[in-house]
Amino acid sequence: MSRLVRRLLGQLVGVPPLRPPAVFGPDALEVLPRAVVVGGEWCRTFAVTGYPREVGRGWLEPLSTHPGRLDVALGIVPVPPAIAADRLRRQLARLESGRRADAAKGRLADPDVDVAATDARDLAQGIARGEQKLFQVALTLTVHAPSEQALDAECTRVRASCASLLLDAQPATWRHLQGWVTTLPLGVDDLGATRSFDTAALSAAYPFALGELGATTGVLYGTAARGGGLVCWDRFAADNYNSVILARSGAGKSYLAKLEALRSLYSGVEVAVVDPEDEYRRLADAVGGAYVHLGAPGVRVNPFDLGPGPDPLTRQALFLHTLVALLLGEPVTAAAKPALDRAILAAYASVGITTDPRTHARPAPVLADLARALDSDADPAAQALSSRLAPFVTGSHRGLFDGSTTTRPEGHLVVFSLRDLPEELRPAGTLVTLDAIWRRVADPARRRRRLVIVDEAWLLMRDPEGAKFLYRAAKSARKHWCGLAVVTQDAADLLASPLGTAVVANAATQILLRQAPQAIDALTEAFGLSQGERAYLLGAAQGDGILVHGSDRVAFHALASPAEHRLVTTDPTDLAEIDELPDL
Repeated sequence: MSRLVRRLLGQLVGVPPLRPPAVFGPDALEVLPRAVVVGGEWCRTFAVTGYPREVGRGWLEPLSTHPGRLDVALGIVPVPPAIAADRLRRQLARLESGRRADAAKGRLADPDVDVAATDARDLAQGIARGEQKLFQVALTLTVHAPSEQALDAECTRVRASCASLLLDAQPATWRHLQGWVTTLPLGVDDLGATRSFDTAALSAAYPFALGELGATTGVLYGTAARGGGLVCWDRFAADNYNSVILARSGAGKSYLAKLEALRSLYSGVEVAVVDPEDEYRRLADAVGGAYVHLGAPGVRVNPFDLGPGPDPLTRQALFLHTLVALLLGEPVTAAAKPALDRAILAAYASVGITTDPRTHARPAPVLADLARALDSDADPAAQALSSRLAPFVTGSHRGLFDGSTTTRPEGHLVVFSLRDLPEELRPAGTLVTLDAIWRRVADPARRRRRLVIVDEAWLLMRDPEGAKFLYRAAKSARKHWCGLAVVTQDAADLLASPLGTAVVANAATQILLRQAPQAIDALTEAFGLSQGERAYLLGAAQGDGILVHGSDRVAFHALASPAEHRLVTTDPTDLAEIDELPDL
């Protein structure tokens, strides 16, 4: 029923018409020469009329992070290029006329006029080339306080902060009502105290300042804990491209790793993930990535596949030595190593693969071929190896190794899910997938920026052979323009191992999230944490942490958009709500 019909019916039957909706606003507004009292709160407005000649990135941060209540309004009005060029021509004419008049009268040149003329000329040339634009900018500040005395004190602090930035802030005497309205979120400038800005100066006034480790390229990690600036970091601009994320369970380490993977894809970085808990599937589905579900029926990655590069047969044979040691749960004895090496080469020879590169395109052998080669060897050590490999060839653990590779790891995002592998095969599955990823990374014909994420790396680090492979990968990743991201929750065990310490030492980017009290002592010693940083990590909220690069570090809070949060969260409450939402 329309409002007009209801009003007419009300007049006919004597029912009062609907009252207009309530308007939100202060109880009272008192306008004074030097302030405005809004609902019992005192307000004073300042218009910035003087600016420094040059400003740096994030130069408004001291005002946007002022500890008291301070409303900062930055009004921006673009000036059409034709009008901007005409104004600059007139300004240049006035400046040149003044300089010539001074010269004709024998006066010394005014350095301020010379600088202004040079700046106007450079700006006019930038506008003519289309490199710059001109804007009318008004910076207005409104200070709030509970009393007049408190307002005076707070205004003194604000003006001191402005003076440190070389800003001239003048009170809007007799016009504080207009100034208060200007700083309301209405998009209205009633003061009109504007100044011309070019594009570079205006972009530097963006209200978010970069953190201590801020970068102009790379990935946005979140907001700085101190000051609220943005923390951006480019791992490919560091000494090496590796990183480690150390945190206790539930601190948000996988959330941050997935967020970095998603944002790395935005910038064209190719990402591969070793996912032990099947947490990256929604992300892979959303961005059209490849998903290799190891442990599912019929899904395999053959460790005998040869990669590109010089002498791939020798390289893969050395890897198979590591894999067999991992399957056996102990290093291969010195007596058994020659027999294993003969059997590996014999397995390749059985399918026609030799050191001749022309044979490397033939189908690779499988673990059963290695077992047959060991059985046919008269060495007792070979027979012992074959019997110990039986569970992985003909026994209950054969599903991962009893055939050729079924899914080729291709695409801008490749996720290897290990959740459905038996616990006994998790380390072997991690090692096989890492080798498959590394064969792709080491291909010199497809060199590009890549990121390899090993989530829950403690599964691999708890085995000596797996730890050695991860260490070698960390050492060689930079040569292939690749970053290795190691994510683990067992920080104490990682730092207690020499190989784990070496992996951390070879990571230029180190991220520490909330820590358990049992691990904080080892972290304090390894990273030289202060007492404040130690206390921060012990009590950090989910997603809060410290980004460390050498001696530089910054505390930050991981920040995700709603769309990103839907893809990277693993919180059961969030997942239940997401499942109830309709597909977009």
